[in-house]
Amino acid sequence: MAVNIVTAQEAAQLLKDSDIVLVGGSAGMGVADTILEQIGLLFQNEQRPKNLTILHTTGVGAVTEKGLNHLVHKGLVKRVIGGNFGLQLPFMKELIINNEIEAYNFPQGVMCQLYRAMAGGQPGVVSHVGLNTFMDPRLEGGKMNSATKKDLIEVVELAGNEYLFYPSQLPDVALIRGTTADEDGNVSLEHEAATLDALSMAQAAHNAGGKVICQIERMAQRNTLHPQMAKIPGFLIDYFVIQPEQMQNFAVRFDPSRCGALERPIDLIKPDSLDVRRLIARRAAFELKRGAVINLGVGVSAAIPNVLAEEEADKLVHLTIEAGVIGGVPGQGLHFGSAINPRVILDQGYMFDFYDGGGLDIAFVSFAEVDSSGNVNVTRFGNRNDGAGGFINITQNAKVIVFSGTLTGGGLDVEVSQDGIIINREGSISKFVNKVGQISYNGKIGLESGQKCVFITERAVFHLTTQGLLMTEIAPGVDMEMEVLNVIDFDIKVSRDIKEMDRRLFKEGKMGLTSWMLENEKS
Repeated sequence: MAVNIVTAQEAAQLLKDSDIVLVGGSAGMGVADTILEQIGLLFQNEQRPKNLTILHTTGVGAVTEKGLNHLVHKGLVKRVIGGNFGLQLPFMKELIINNEIEAYNFPQGVMCQLYRAMAGGQPGVVSHVGLNTFMDPRLEGGKMNSATKKDLIEVVELAGNEYLFYPSQLPDVALIRGTTADEDGNVSLEHEAATLDALSMAQAAHNAGGKVICQIERMAQRNTLHPQMAKIPGFLIDYFVIQPEQMQNFAVRFDPSRCGALERPIDLIKPDSLDVRRLIARRAAFELKRGAVINLGVGVSAAIPNVLAEEEADKLVHLTIEAGVIGGVPGQGLHFGSAINPRVILDQGYMFDFYDGGGLDIAFVSFAEVDSSGNVNVTRFGNRNDGAGGFINITQNAKVIVFSGTLTGGGLDVEVSQDGIIINREGSISKFVNKVGQISYNGKIGLESGQKCVFITERAVFHLTTQGLLMTEIAPGVDMEMEVLNVIDFDIKVSRDIKEMDRRLFKEGKMGLTSWMLENEKS
């Protein structure tokens, strides 16, 4: 079987006006960026292809450049359906917020499952994920701006229960990435930090009669790829683009410790300073139990692995990342979705199957807004309209949710000392509000499903109850009336047995987390 190798410029020419295009990748992992760049340049020079519909799983970009940001030109894209847009700021702000394209946000896990449904010729995905959040068409239907009129998501009833139906599309093109292709076109992904959805996207486009274009690093002789390393069969792929210098992600050309090619000594990872971020992460870590399967989100929660490493407690839990990575030290920033020294790398659709089925014991996530009912907004606030990513899949199904963040935002200045905290300057933005701007997590539904929900800030800890938020802990040095109750927009209940936050949290050195976890075995 002859392999059809083309240049990136020739690959861009293969796209036609109004094509439905599946774009692989997460942040900079698995992104066919050389091809995306040429599509953008082709449109700039020749005003084609026009009116594309783009489907992507999550955050294909490097904040202000690369990835989908190559496609920011007005007229190139007509509609986008994606899991998250936080790493695509020009694309998001210039096109979505300015109502220049139609834009839908589907949960990240649903996007993964949708490619598999397309591959199998199914009409779409039926899922409980997204009910009673802004994904629900009775609220917003995942529509991201006023230019987006049509309801794609539907409420359906099966066996007496409500679900959401997310419809399949018929893809014309899939843009995916691998590492090595042999002379039969079989592709391995050995340098990738995550395998993501490459196989599912290729199957979906191929079975719909579309074109599959794969960017790779190198070619190899026939029969030299180990069959267990070859992840995508050659008969699925129509064209190859060779890019020897493709980056593993948009932060690094290649880090062998992120794909299992090299074990990096963990003691080379620099400990965090004892600031507000680490303080909150330390307190959050005390929600852990030995043997728990956990997920860590972005923001403050991303500091928890360093706390576990410092306490030598990292081997007591099973750490997962929604991109499909298990074990290791999770990456932050443009490394998000990967890990140093991962133990297992799954296609991310299988990770979300596990999450959606209730496999997660504890989810550590952030918050932008919280209201008195425990509803949480992380998706639309200020001038940001980032979308949910895996947040809804994760928070709707985990047994315990730990929301971490500062009590206020916008210029907050807090000093951490061994005696507690000192608030030098209060934040200008209230995060505990009367009504959240968008429902990313529904507190009432969470309580009804039996979830435990905790909010951890630098100065207080709150638990969600049927009567609303209950303050259960306060940091030493904090004035409850002036520095907690007065900066929350709604009346909040204070526990009769309110405790001081453990003073070990405020002192450098080990806190005894490992022994604490061993004494509180997972039930």
